[in-house]
Amino acid sequence: MSESKQLPNNIGAYQPGPLPEAPRPMAPFPAQSAEYPTYMPLQAVTIGSELKQEGSERQAQLFKPITIRGVTWPNRMWVAPMCMYSSDDGKATDFHLVHHGSMALRGWGNLMIEATGVVPEGRISPQDMGIWSDEHIAPLKRVVDFVHAQGAKIGIQLAHAGRKASTNAPWVQRLATENGWKGGEVAPSSVGGWPENVTGPSAIPYDDANPDPREASVAYIQSIVEAFGAATERCKKIGFDYIEIHGAHGYWNHNFCDPLSNHRTDAYGGSFEKRTRMSLEVVAEVRRRWSGPLLYRISATDWLEYTGPEKLETPKGEEEWAYWGIEQTTLLAAKLRDAGVDLLDVSSGGNDGRGRIDVRPGYQVPYAEHVKKNVPGLLVGAVGLITDSEQAETILATGQADVVLFGREVLRGVDFPLDAAVKLGVAAAPAVQYERAWGRMLKHVPAVSAVPPVKPLDEQKEQ
Repeated sequence: MSESKQLPNNIGAYQPGPLPEAPRPMAPFPAQSAEYPTYMPLQAVTIGSELKQEGSERQAQLFKPITIRGVTWPNRMWVAPMCMYSSDDGKATDFHLVHHGSMALRGWGNLMIEATGVVPEGRISPQDMGIWSDEHIAPLKRVVDFVHAQGAKIGIQLAHAGRKASTNAPWVQRLATENGWKGGEVAPSSVGGWPENVTGPSAIPYDDANPDPREASVAYIQSIVEAFGAATERCKKIGFDYIEIHGAHGYWNHNFCDPLSNHRTDAYGGSFEKRTRMSLEVVAEVRRRWSGPLLYRISATDWLEYTGPEKLETPKGEEEWAYWGIEQTTLLAAKLRDAGVDLLDVSSGGNDGRGRIDVRPGYQVPYAEHVKKNVPGLLVGAVGLITDSEQAETILATGQADVVLFGREVLRGVDFPLDAAVKLGVAAAPAVQYERAWGRMLKHVPAVSAVPPVKPLDEQKEQ
């Protein structure tokens, strides 16, 4: 895509002014400080944690705490990372404080800051979050301190967008298209984009609507590994409870892993071992600097199984893979575990537009289950069209995953954890400011119900 194409004048760039100093009590403050405003009390009991009732031995799996490397989450309803496209030169804004703060007050056991660029050109859009500078520390710490004051845990997803960088935020793209923009999804320099500085493992664009990437030099690859390390040091200063590395959805790490987007012939391309080297080097660098819980998000498949087998049979018996799928995902999962990853966040797709995604409730759960069964010692998270508490409870109760991550469902109903408590017969702690609205939960204990689990991958193939 050429940068010479310009957006219509009435679109304009997102140009926020300088952030004003926020008034109390929303200014940064230590979570456990004596100066914490008395009219906004600390939570006596962690919001969303189960309240033990006399005579009750029932415990729903969704409300069972989980501990990883000394960090304990009060429940297993986790918020997935979701780009909000609301940052100011990569900095968190008031939006992020309110957005994540509202979830912390509603009982979500885990929050996660969206895909955050470790370098400026590693963002998906000009409005995405960044952590390439020390200037990003204070705005993020403000969010983290508030979340911690409510007893919730919060982490961050470190990312590089790879060949899908410098694209328009959704509403910018919508307005641009309505006003005659013909440049696809590319964010030109006129709106803060960097289409001439998009990089991937090979000079292969995602599609005609995305930027044309340059092939990354070995020096640039090594600089990105170092950038993940530098970002990790900033995470420590901010006070995050954990880090997730983004390795899914057609971004940098996924680009390198996938034979469809990686045609390199050097140490970072070709065989499975060489294609996955990038991801493992990033994990090693982050783990070297980070002693806490470490997650990795992966795309389990390109959804190209309809084209033929993932692994090809060659006349000479040489290794050759047609696309990225569950076989390579399982192999990489074991390597990630051995490199220090504690939990694999199993998603899918995003690297090839030809994929035929079998969209249905829990459609990605079988991939999480497959990894869990075949890679012992690695915790697994399930995500994707999980919209009901009984559905989520079944996923955990049948051993398909260790935690459940929710995306759009959080945006549709932020009270999901407390509503789940009512449905599952659990008394869970609301925020002290809101407890008068949840008296029904503390008194009413209905029977636990469940929905049938999604069938494993091997059983689906037999149908």
